[in-house]
Amino acid sequence: MRPSKQSLVSVILFVLLFVLLFSQCVLSQLRVGFYKDTCRVVEFIVKEEVVKAIIKDRGLAAALMRMHFHDCFVRGCDASILLNSTPSSTAEKDSFANNPSLRGYEVIDNAKARLEVVCKGVVSCADIIAFAARDSIEMAGGLGYDVPAGRRDGKTSLASEIIGNLPPPTFNVDQLTQMFANKGFTQEEMVTLSGGHTLGRSHCSSFSDRLYNFSGTLKQDASLDPTYAAKLKQQCPQGSTDPTVVVPMTSTPSIADAGYYIDILANRGLFTSDHTLLTSAATANQVAENAKNPIQWKVKFATAMVKMGQLDVLTGSEGEIRANCRVINS
Repeated sequence: MRPSKQSLVSVILFVLLFVLLFSQCVLSQLRVGFYKDTCRVVEFIVKEEVVKAIIKDRGLAAALMRMHFHDCFVRGCDASILLNSTPSSTAEKDSFANNPSLRGYEVIDNAKARLEVVCKGVVSCADIIAFAARDSIEMAGGLGYDVPAGRRDGKTSLASEIIGNLPPPTFNVDQLTQMFANKGFTQEEMVTLSGGHTLGRSHCSSFSDRLYNFSGTLKQDASLDPTYAAKLKQQCPQGSTDPTVVVPMTSTPSIADAGYYIDILANRGLFTSDHTLLTSAATANQVAENAKNPIQWKVKFATAMVKMGQLDVLTGSEGEIRANCRVINS
């Protein structure tokens, strides 16, 4: 006997309700104060290590923020960015997008080592990254925020998964919008996050196409401010392959402020992916708004960071709690 239309509707509604409750359950496992009963000192220890490191090297604030971004956008926030390569597999950290530009691994190592002494096997490397990113933002002058915790560590890290997950500096606004949409972010959130994750410094190879070979010609990108372009050419001579030569990605590379948006409006966006935000009316308006209201941007950035920290997380019995953030447990 065929089921009635009403019974089919009831089944569909039940399935939808189950999916909704399941997704809410997964997210609810990330909560502020997750370690309240198991490792009360976790955030204090992580912050102490972050502060010590940034006092010695202010550039690490941007590096630790980028680490969180690069971790979450590939396989989710599971600390896969920390795993070392093996003889049979190249890990994310050794991909072209992360090596040699991404740094700050030792800060996570130091925090993890201390936590293993006082709370052995309790705190995940993924949560340490999330706490460290928040503390770095505060150290750089941004707004602090509560970090929902309870992430577990993944067991896989593949450099091949960088492509298609991390936006390259050559992307245009449509490509950026689509990639962020694939991760569940609106276009406004994309513009908001860009202002924080482009702090720090970049190697010349990441933007040399705009200086010497724009769109297949030998001319520089006409959208670049001429004075800014001339300065970049002095710092990055054509054909330079020296991996130690880096330039600031914004005029305020160690400060979480609206400088990124002010630079873009002045045609001093370092990458194609920066300047392209002016080619769409919607994103151009958001750039102008963030430049005009830096406090509002800081609030939006903190909110977007909390959302980003929940991307495809492992919780409950999934994954593991690594004893050493660089290798999976044996």
